[in-house]
Amino acid sequence: MLLSIVIPVYNSEETIGHLVDRLFELHSDEGLEVVVVDDSSRDNSAKICAGLAQRFNGKVVFVQLARNFGEHNATMAGLAHTRGDYVLVMDDDFQNPPEAVAPLLQEIRGEEYDVVYSKYEDKRHRIWRNLGSWVNNLVATFLLGKPYGLYLSSFKIMSRFAVDQILRYQGPFPYIDGLLLQCVGKLGSVVVPHHDRRVGKSSYTLIRLLSLWLNAFTNFSVVPLRVAFLLGLLGFAVGIAVVALLVYERFSPSGLPAGFLMLMTAMIFLSSTMLIVVGLIGEYVGRVLLNINGKPQFVVRSVADGQHDQLADEANQREVPPSRGPQ
Repeated sequence: MLLSIVIPVYNSEETIGHLVDRLFELHSDEGLEVVVVDDSSRDNSAKICAGLAQRFNGKVVFVQLARNFGEHNATMAGLAHTRGDYVLVMDDDFQNPPEAVAPLLQEIRGEEYDVVYSKYEDKRHRIWRNLGSWVNNLVATFLLGKPYGLYLSSFKIMSRFAVDQILRYQGPFPYIDGLLLQCVGKLGSVVVPHHDRRVGKSSYTLIRLLSLWLNAFTNFSVVPLRVAFLLGLLGFAVGIAVVALLVYERFSPSGLPAGFLMLMTAMIFLSSTMLIVVGLIGEYVGRVLLNINGKPQFVVRSVADGQHDQLADEANQREVPPSRGPQ
């Protein structure tokens, strides 16, 4: 098995069948395996995916999740069921053309990268989606050590080594690019075309983009806590300055007016700073609590590949690769 392609599926009954057909038309000689993960779609996507698993006997794996967990969680579920030497992740809406798979596979095989990202000639996302991607890449650059100029696209290909490393993560808040940046360092990119969606609209709302940004912000770096500490120092310095000004007004012979406005401004600034710091710490503590309580990363209802169905209890038992770190 050379190439596994993971496709998170959500409300894609009009595209997923055509996409899988096209992938096998182009890459049937590559030892291709396609893993489709239905993230609790509200349409007939699950039925179509089950039909694909039956039709492409043993070459399409259908993973059905018990509820909607989100794109990154669904992708992690798909990665856990791949067998290929290289694993490619792509969307289900044809914005990533199947013809662009070959350049990514060629690049990662030729240069021995751990990960090769796609870089779009002309992005066809909406303005707010592009803005969210820009913020996400900015955060990854400063907090996660992303190389400057590398675009973190959801359309990427990974080596088996990289996939095994990120599958070690068992927490409920996966951010795949953050995991990759923590685990591996051989990163490349290839320019590919980007098309308009064939049907429907993106399920990425502004709230989901902010949630993704928060995952990168709090799950993979302690820099925000250090920023909170600096905000606390800044608030303390402002407080000292305000106290000094009030003392000066109190004893100044020039008869300056009472510093009520200045005092209220200082109180608002200091209160806001404290709320930011407490809220940030609360976010960290809340995520630790959810991890301790065993919030699942994903729950698989069933797995089918056209040859046999797998019980949910078996599907949810992920085998973690043995550690190869320093002993």
